[in-house]
Amino acid sequence: MATQEYWADSPMDRRQTPLGRWFPTLDAMIAPNDPVRLLDEVLQAVDWKDWEEKYRRQKGQPPIHPRHIAAAILYGMYRGIRSSRKLEEACNYRFDFIWLVEGRHIDHTTFAKFRTRFHQPLKELFKQIGRLAMALGLIRLGEVGFDATRVKANNSRFATRTAKTLEEKLQALDELFEHLSSQLNAADAEDLGTGEKTGLPDELAAVEQRRQRVQEALEQARAADEVRRRQGIDPHKNPAQVPTTDPDSHVMPNKEGGYAPNYTPLATTDGERGFIVDCDVLAEVNEGPAALPSVDRIEETFGERPKRFLTDAGNNSGQIMAGMEERGVEFYAPVESAQPQAGNPALRDDPREPVPPTAWADLPRNPQGQLDKSCFVYDPSHDQYYCPQGQAMPYDHTNRVTRGGETVRKRVYRSSACTGCPLASACLSPQSKRGRTITRDQYAEVRERTAARMAKDESRTIYRQRPRIAETPFGILKSVMGLRQFLLRGLEKVKTEWLWAVTAFNVVKLAREIGKLRAEFAETLATA
Repeated sequence: MATQEYWADSPMDRRQTPLGRWFPTLDAMIAPNDPVRLLDEVLQAVDWKDWEEKYRRQKGQPPIHPRHIAAAILYGMYRGIRSSRKLEEACNYRFDFIWLVEGRHIDHTTFAKFRTRFHQPLKELFKQIGRLAMALGLIRLGEVGFDATRVKANNSRFATRTAKTLEEKLQALDELFEHLSSQLNAADAEDLGTGEKTGLPDELAAVEQRRQRVQEALEQARAADEVRRRQGIDPHKNPAQVPTTDPDSHVMPNKEGGYAPNYTPLATTDGERGFIVDCDVLAEVNEGPAALPSVDRIEETFGERPKRFLTDAGNNSGQIMAGMEERGVEFYAPVESAQPQAGNPALRDDPREPVPPTAWADLPRNPQGQLDKSCFVYDPSHDQYYCPQGQAMPYDHTNRVTRGGETVRKRVYRSSACTGCPLASACLSPQSKRGRTITRDQYAEVRERTAARMAKDESRTIYRQRPRIAETPFGILKSVMGLRQFLLRGLEKVKTEWLWAVTAFNVVKLAREIGKLRAEFAETLATA
């Protein structure tokens, strides 16, 4: 067994006063190239006027400057410390935090209130960091990647209710309220003129608050059931689940599998050095409706639009493509042309000529087993389609459908030569009674232009950068910074929490890039 003399001696006696050869100052305990130094330098360079104006400037103890509290929150997120109590602990015991806040004692209540109080100034800080990065050439807006992820809400996956269970809960609360009211009336009759208080009014108020929360949740559940009904889902067999702890969140598929109350944070990332140039949080599964507003916010922040917008196949709707084209932004996403492509027998010099019977087996089929829309050739000069048999399909009528909150006009083209056609069994569905129809909406042309651009080798090379640009920030925010579940509740507070995380991501990245630039400059001077 090792003797006591085996172990190394302690370099310092806890009870001894440090002399000059020990660390004489707090500053000397932080390495010159420590990330906390550059982060503090970046935050000192920004304007804190908007934050300062939030203080009342009344008499009393002088407040801590918002820069120090914000710095602790941002640096804490970089180190994976998000809890306000953990931040308080770090500011008392960790040298890097003590150095950052200059020895100030900031309690957890101050951190908790601060992170939800300054949403608008935080947005301005996010913009300032982005503009500074752009001034240094670190943001160029050549390509931006738009994507979203799923983050758990501060709501147990089991704390959800259907409309039926909420109705039962509301009925039970109504009965409890009536029971307590009758007790109160009886107590008032006994205590008439005594001025005594029974305490029941407070209990009634608590029940009333619970009734209101359940009523709001019930309205949300009924609205969600109505949406399911319009989507063709029977809400009696598969009712919507409404979160009860954070009612702003929605039950969505988890990235890891299963369902739980979640939010959908999104980010638009610049392709030059990976800075996030825009962010938001949605309480719905589909992030497509946020694509165009993201481009508009980027222009507002940086004074120019991105040149190329890269996203996944889930955001390739005609509305988005048309909106990007109107803004002069090249749109890159997987898009399949509805017109016949190379290898499709329906692609022929004269669409009025029928496809040879020997090639019928090679005509593409849709998921229902009928001939796909890509077997029909559109003739823009006559505004009509030609079927694989060379028969004309003129315009018949227009349908209007609501898609993404917008009314979309769908022109319907119908064939009148289906009777006796040898391809009728492969072309017509059992419900077809008046011949095969093909629809074409007002976004068909922009969809075709996008598909033609995506078919080029140059476009495919550009689009292969999308996973690196768009998905890397989410990996860092979740794995490194630990943001897999929100701490706050309610959509507005969750948006603020996400903005803190994204701002921390950019501040740390900017600090690192500045450190690299200085190192390169020093190396250049040394070799000159």
